[in-house]
Amino acid sequence: MVPLCVPAHADDARDISRDTLAANDGWAAADGGTTGGSTADDAHVFTVRNRAELVRALDGGSATPKIIKVAGTIDANTDDDGDHLDCADYATDGYGTSEYLAAYDPRTWGSAKPSGPQEEARQASAAKQAERIELAVGSNTTIVGLGDSAVLKGASLQLRDAHNVIVRNLELRDAYDCFPVWQPNTGGLGDWKTAYDNIWLRGATHVWIDHVTLSDKGHLDEREPTYFGRNYLRHDGLLDITNASDLVTVSWSRFADHDKAMLIGNGDTATADRGKLRVTLHHNEFESVVQRAPRVRFGQVHLYNNRYVVPADAHDYRYSVGVSTESALHAENNAFHTPGHIEVADLVTSWNGTALHQSGTLFNGYPVDLLAIHNAYNSGSERDLTADVGWTPTLHTKIDSAATADRAVARGAGAGRIP
Repeated sequence: MVPLCVPAHADDARDISRDTLAANDGWAAADGGTTGGSTADDAHVFTVRNRAELVRALDGGSATPKIIKVAGTIDANTDDDGDHLDCADYATDGYGTSEYLAAYDPRTWGSAKPSGPQEEARQASAAKQAERIELAVGSNTTIVGLGDSAVLKGASLQLRDAHNVIVRNLELRDAYDCFPVWQPNTGGLGDWKTAYDNIWLRGATHVWIDHVTLSDKGHLDEREPTYFGRNYLRHDGLLDITNASDLVTVSWSRFADHDKAMLIGNGDTATADRGKLRVTLHHNEFESVVQRAPRVRFGQVHLYNNRYVVPADAHDYRYSVGVSTESALHAENNAFHTPGHIEVADLVTSWNGTALHQSGTLFNGYPVDLLAIHNAYNSGSERDLTADVGWTPTLHTKIDSAATADRAVARGAGAGRIP
């Protein structure tokens, strides 16, 4: 029998579980701040060591104030007895990868959306996996990792219409989709679409994410095969902030080894996002990230004192900062490290964007003007961006020079590094 989650003991060397977001620390400090589960009574403070305990502590996404301390490594792909589940355990109704590929090969199927027995079987199989790995996080919740090695593997934390949530000192990795869907008309050539983000905010407000590490560690997409001429992706975003989420601070965290890292605003027609998606990103490291670090629509996003590292062998890099529809991105004192084949003009891409404020940027140790270089190099294919984003950030911690922040983030960002 799987043991119930039990109240935590006060013998932790450094108990951060009742910490709240400091005043002025980004957008999540606005309008009363973010306190998570800090007011939880002793009966709702838990230490969890496996999926069953974590699910019980989350209480179906209830709004009861709660503190959940993660000890060791928790694998979301496990059954109720704690035994590991792999993709074959979720497959049902005759689904098989080879059968799916044969059924929807564009040379025979064409460009129509997949339908019929194999697509139905894929959907049923995907639902079985989602039931295990999608974990609802409710309002007034704090989730923290104990020590320097707390890991949540294979899970997708879902903050849907949740208010006042803190996630800290935790490594979240490999939200692996066993059943990607083929979308023939995506991007002109078709593409594979996956279902799970490590953390997904939908309609969530007052969220502080701090000293977390998010990656594909365990199953890197670059090592997956190519089907129909496209990489067989297994991961979606590391942290996506969509559907009118608002008042979010992401600090001292590490995003690594991934394609599409962070989407803020999920559609050009999502006009309900206007006035929302206010997000602060500071002192984060983006290493070996192909794109979306972040890509922004609609939101007022303050991006300061972050560190970007593109490895020397990166040949699939696309961009770091995406400026999209009605975005108002204020970038200050960020540092970029790239190999010689990546230029300053590659760092920013615009899709229907109009403005980007930038100052204090370092590129391989040298000061550069991202806005001027973007406009100079992309004027033939994209409209020039203006520097007026219509707002000036007032909620922030001390903004260091890019060089000072670069060194501090290299030492201190990610799980297990809270001073």
